[in-house]
Amino acid sequence: MNLHFEPITKESSVQAKELSLAPGQEGFVESVSQCLEEASSRKDWRPVGIYHGTVLIGFAMYGYFWEYLPLGRVWLDRLLIDTKYQGKGYGRAAVEGLLQRLKQEYHCKKVFLSVYQNNQKAIQLYQSFGFAFNGEKDIHGEDVMVYCFSKNKIK
Repeated sequence: MNLHFEPITKESSVQAKELSLAPGQEGFVESVSQCLEEASSRKDWRPVGIYHGTVLIGFAMYGYFWEYLPLGRVWLDRLLIDTKYQGKGYGRAAVEGLLQRLKQEYHCKKVFLSVYQNNQKAIQLYQSFGFAFNGEKDIHGEDVMVYCFSKNKIK
């Protein structure tokens, strides 16, 4: 599956804000509108549309945050696949593509994300790539997972 990622622009934000979660997934990830508002107030965030060809199938947001001393952290903080495209392998392809992108863009050794314990499908997906819980919680009470490039598949 050949996905690509495009920065969210003023024009593409209209379509991105129409992306929706499946019933029961509410609260697992902020809405695209909330993410874009947050990204507009902190330029460290990189909101991107996830495309299969010309079709917008999802949204992600990532960034590098220096305040995690001593070296800062790269976060894959938001991932949303529209309800119409779930269960078709897009989430797996998006995580793989995003990890490659983060490795190239930031030359990082690790990627962090956070997830609620009751979001078992996401946890299973992340664990299948080699993400592991590190015992931390983020500012919203989500459990933090970390991916180490040196130990896992994405090079």
